[in-house]
Amino acid sequence: MPPFSSDPCLFRRRRKDARPAELLEAALTLFVEKGFAATRSEEVAKAAGVSKGTLYLYFPSKEELLKAVIQHFMGTEIETGIQEAAAADGPIAEVMESLLVNWWRRIYEGPASGVFKLMITEVRNFPEIGEFWVERVVAPGHAIVSGLIRRGIDRGEFEVDDVDSAVHSILMPLILECIHKHSFMACGLGKDMDIDPVTFMHSHLRLVFKGMAARPPAPAPGGGRRAGQPA
Repeated sequence: MPPFSSDPCLFRRRRKDARPAELLEAALTLFVEKGFAATRSEEVAKAAGVSKGTLYLYFPSKEELLKAVIQHFMGTEIETGIQEAAAADGPIAEVMESLLVNWWRRIYEGPASGVFKLMITEVRNFPEIGEFWVERVVAPGHAIVSGLIRRGIDRGEFEVDDVDSAVHSILMPLILECIHKHSFMACGLGKDMDIDPVTFMHSHLRLVFKGMAARPPAPAPGGGRRAGQPA
């Protein structure tokens, strides 16, 4: 932690540097709770403790603010995932489980999990935002997982007929769990069916990987000895 300074100029500079992140956190909270269209810029500024003019200084429009929210909470995770996948080595199922569980912890347990519910509810009304979401999150995220699956196929660890379908099988339940967190769970519903999210993640991935695992080759016809046949 940097040493404390009583210099008011330094304090104001640090406070100014923190403002974009504070605005993005306030915006995400309000967008998820109220919806993007229903949230006014003044509400975001007030929640972040700044003026509306300060908000527009950093983000000229509400659409640009939402794009910045997506990039801040999800785009950076995608960039981290690309680096982690490139550096990872070992059995692919173990690599993928480790990477995806770590991603799950960071996303699901933090405010970023609300981005999925936000996009589901708003994308039809704001197609430009949807295009940005696909470009910055969906497409590169799909590429990370499909690249790891293909690496497993090349190594003989996986047998997968359709890689794109396998990617959906892995990711869609995780996205649905994030949406569930910010819809039914946010209203106190479905608590009797609630499970530990990390336990769910491990169970889900191991089930999928078991289905993708390469099978040992079947013995050639007539290759084995018949009962009673001398060795």
